[in-house]
Amino acid sequence: MIKKIITLAIILGISVTVIGLSFSGMIFEESNPEESNPEESNPEESNPEESNPEESNLQNDFLITPDVVMPTKVSRPGCDIEDICYIPSEIVVEKGNSVTWLNEDSSFHSVTSGVYGEPTGLFDSGYLDPYEYYTLSFDEIGTYDYYCTLHPWMFAQVIVE
Repeated sequence: MIKKIITLAIILGISVTVIGLSFSGMIFEESNPEESNPEESNPEESNPEESNPEESNLQNDFLITPDVVMPTKVSRPGCDIEDICYIPSEIVVEKGNSVTWLNEDSSFHSVTSGVYGEPTGLFDSGYLDPYEYYTLSFDEIGTYDYYCTLHPWMFAQVIVE
């Protein structure tokens, strides 16, 4: 009977107390400590530091490194108080260089030239989905204010020298 209760606890993932002994479920593989021999295992086979560097860098070959990030939870008012709506909120680039924005938030955002209520029409990313990028090249020296059309507290600047 106790074995049936413990088996049921394993399957259902629940904790059971039988005659003062506690048992917690969610075991997916049984192991018998009497059968395992620590001397037989080879610690070199499972060394996480030893990996093929080409394998670990495969994913990085396809990633774009953003210059400006819209972090999580900036769709809520308050990020402007700490100046973290766009990180960094002021970026300086040389004429002819581009800036890449990444939306890391779970909400839509935009990168729109001007200030809220007064767009300049120079650039507009449209709505950026979560983890979507927007890249823009700046070919003229100047200071470019931008904001999020959906969240008026989000604003920042690109300074082109």
